Amino acid sequence: MLSALSALRSRLSARAVPGLAGQRSAASGAWHRREEAIMGTAVSVELWADDARRAGAAMDAVMAEMHRIDRTMSPHRADSELSRINREAGDRPVPLSAEMAELVARAIDFSRWSDGAFDISYASAGQHYDYRAGVAPDETTLAQARAAIGWQHLWLDRRAGTLRFGLPGMRIDLGGFAKGHAVDRCIALLRQRGIGHAIVSAGGDSHVLGDRRGRPWMVAVRDPRRAGASVAVLPLQDAAVSTSGDYERYFERAGVRHHHLLDPRTGRSPGGVRSVTIVADDGLTAEALSKTVFVLGRERGLALVNGLPGVDAVIVDAAGGLHHSAGLLPQ
Repeated sequence: MLSALSALRSRLSARAVPGLAGQRSAASGAWHRREEAIMGTAVSVELWADDARRAGAAMDAVMAEMHRIDRTMSPHRADSELSRINREAGDRPVPLSAEMAELVARAIDFSRWSDGAFDISYASAGQHYDYRAGVAPDETTLAQARAAIGWQHLWLDRRAGTLRFGLPGMRIDLGGFAKGHAVDRCIALLRQRGIGHAIVSAGGDSHVLGDRRGRPWMVAVRDPRRAGASVAVLPLQDAAVSTSGDYERYFERAGVRHHHLLDPRTGRSPGGVRSVTIVADDGLTAEALSKTVFVLGRERGLALVNGLPGVDAVIVDAAGGLHHSAGLLPQ
């Protein structure tokens, strides 16, 4: 695996940071970093700025945006827009904010394109799992939940900006790409403030802006079975990366790992891979694809990624084997 990993790193470096040498800036300044717990995960921002006050204001803006998105999209806050949708959309069309309407539209597009491997209505089953307490739904509960899953029954009126659920008991969750959307939004805010070198991360999702002043940003892919170890380090510039793994929230029972990445078609955790990392131009796409490929498994997932320009994947399979997309092969 070490030789394969070495070749993989070489290919990623060549893909992600062409012509990087000699791009160091002579401008004065310093690196600034901040981290907070938001959206149920560690959120961090690191950026270069020539003035500490300017850096502080930029990092304030990033954290404020993360908190705003959490207030809007958290399934754990009764006053979030997402919770209001889940309470009311089964009875009537619910008006959506422009941001939420766009995200639901993107989710439906991903569902159609992936033939249901990505489906935000998976929450109808997901709500019955408690990973801290080690609780999984019984067969009767799971069968009832599966009957409420189906992206085709998310009745989004794009002109009116409303959403209604077409199935009894239906629920949605934006955990499939909310953090990817969040890091994208934060990078956009930093660009607006004139920041040219930064990384924003939320759990397994990161978006990098520019380079690290003459060097690539180095984003590690965690080893799914060894905390603190990595299986690859990705050198990136102006790109987003998302990792979905079966180690984030899980419990084991009778030799079966029940984790938070559910196949919407079964309501159960797929067991074909341990982790999927996607590199793409934006975080929303990267995160949605990492979930989709995880559900599809190694062979179908790689076939899907290989048909997408500008997208690459690194997969750790159920046996610990390392695989990558064709775009990372030697040219």
